Amino acid sequence: MQPFTAEVVRILKEIPEGYVVTYGQVARMAGSPRAARQVVRILHTMSEKHGLPWHRVVNARGEIAVPDEDSKELQRMLLQGEDVEFLSDGRVNLSVFE
Repeated sequence: MQPFTAEVVRILKEIPEGYVVTYGQVARMAGSPRAARQVVRILHTMSEKHGLPWHRVVNARGEIAVPDEDSKELQRMLLQGEDVEFLSDGRVNLSVFE
């Protein structure tokens, strides 16, 4: 595993229940602020293998960014189960996590 990938996996494993971060925040914490898309790839390919809390990561606008509706609904349900607050337009209220 490449050092950046290992660091992203470590960071993702430490996201506590009820907390949400953005792909860009994870990239910055891992030392590569412009690598948000790489974080997406890591989540997509390694979530199951490493038990990553993929549902706790959203895009910079607070939107659930998975492409299919079933996965979007699953992510929303998982977040709501952790008492994550959503705005009326369906975005996660990121200001809570600043």
